[in-house]
Amino acid sequence: MIRESLILGTLWYVLGKIWNALARSPLGRGFDAACRWVARQWRESVIVGWFCSPRVLRGETVAPGRVRTRCCSLYQRLRLDRLFAGSIFLQSFVWCSLSVVAAPFAPTMAVLALSLVGCASLLLRLLHERERALSRDPIAAPVLVYAGIYLVGMLTSVDVRGSLLTGVVTLAFILFALALYHAIETKTQLDALTALMVTVGAAVSCYGILQYRFGWGYQSAAWVDEEMFSAIGFRVGSTMENPNMLGQYLTLMIPLGGAKLLSSKGWRRRLYYFACCGVMCVCMILTFSRGAWLGLLFAGVLFFVALEPRLLFLVPLALLALWSVLPDTVVERFASIGNLGDRSTSYRVSIWLGTLAMLRDGYWLTGVGPGTDAFNVVYPFYSYDASVAQHSHNLYLQLICDAGVAELIAFLWLILRFYRALGAALLRGGQERASRLLQIAFASGTLGFLAQAMTDYSFYNYRVMFLFWAYLALGMASARRDALGEGGVFV
Repeated sequence: MIRESLILGTLWYVLGKIWNALARSPLGRGFDAACRWVARQWRESVIVGWFCSPRVLRGETVAPGRVRTRCCSLYQRLRLDRLFAGSIFLQSFVWCSLSVVAAPFAPTMAVLALSLVGCASLLLRLLHERERALSRDPIAAPVLVYAGIYLVGMLTSVDVRGSLLTGVVTLAFILFALALYHAIETKTQLDALTALMVTVGAAVSCYGILQYRFGWGYQSAAWVDEEMFSAIGFRVGSTMENPNMLGQYLTLMIPLGGAKLLSSKGWRRRLYYFACCGVMCVCMILTFSRGAWLGLLFAGVLFFVALEPRLLFLVPLALLALWSVLPDTVVERFASIGNLGDRSTSYRVSIWLGTLAMLRDGYWLTGVGPGTDAFNVVYPFYSYDASVAQHSHNLYLQLICDAGVAELIAFLWLILRFYRALGAALLRGGQERASRLLQIAFASGTLGFLAQAMTDYSFYNYRVMFLFWAYLALGMASARRDALGEGGVFV
């Protein structure tokens, strides 16, 4: 239990006293009754029942088809089954997880190479294990549709050569999500990979804190309005090389760290994950990324409401505590959200207006094509205030720019499927606590990411894009965690 740790036990005791005091008050009893009534209406709602009962989850597995059966026969006739028996190349989970773990600090091309090896390893394993049935992936259809539309956008780009590299890398990372989902076969694999992701997130954060302390790394004058925020002398980018992209990454990792903290057994593990979460939160502050802070706030609210709605009692106290503890620089930076007097905010608004003007002029249907080269063939003609930009600084606008409005619709369909599958899993009774916590974490982290994506083009950094698609795949794996086997990492 958490009480096994002196530090966490003291914190738990204080929170328990505050909780009990609030719960016994008339306001607390009324709030508790309201929460229970809302929960009851939620569960009995026809709309919620439809949303959390997607037909795609009714079939658990897909049997091998004719094409795969014939390929397996050819594989055996060539005696490749003997050649690869016991080979490391059949360990598809190892290769897929290696690319996910390496993504925050490895070069993009190295991540691409590892992800392709992971995909190839999975295909090889499917040929080697002729009778293996595949678990149905709830987001497979929208992912394939999204990839298909993106491919069309790449081939019809206003600068096909400029869109080629971006398009190929993006398509590879999108399709990797399907491979990662099917590579996970046991609870141990899912738990081990999420634990490694949190550990790497903490290591990236430690490097970021050292960056801040010693002034390591590149700093752009465009990252801070020196007239408005003269006290901010350094923004942490860590291995992501950009504070906003680092914020996007940490928005995904912090809820995952919270889930590992609450599901761990033994005070040593809890203390370890508590330290990981603390380091990541400190690094998040040092990014001075207001969009990331806002995204993490959205993620935190969803996390705690899904975990225990009555924790909303503590929200005012938590905000008051943060307001009194955080430095004035951080408070002023957060309070400036939406202030058009800030050069960074006005710059973004100018880009959004220019992008909207460009899309209204006929490019909303097919887009201009993926990549900064294609974007800058057309955007300068619509630029407001001579704002130079590599992208639209908004994920949803950029999706339309890349491949038209159909791309945005496919993306929203994908997110809808993702939350329907997680909603169905969360409403399913009899789950292990670890499964439920992981599902809440993936739902929360994705919401935070999508919230920040309104102020940044999140896929501009290839590695962040790769981790987002991997995150969706792991979220879907967490939805079926209780159905996974109990084996080890190597199967």
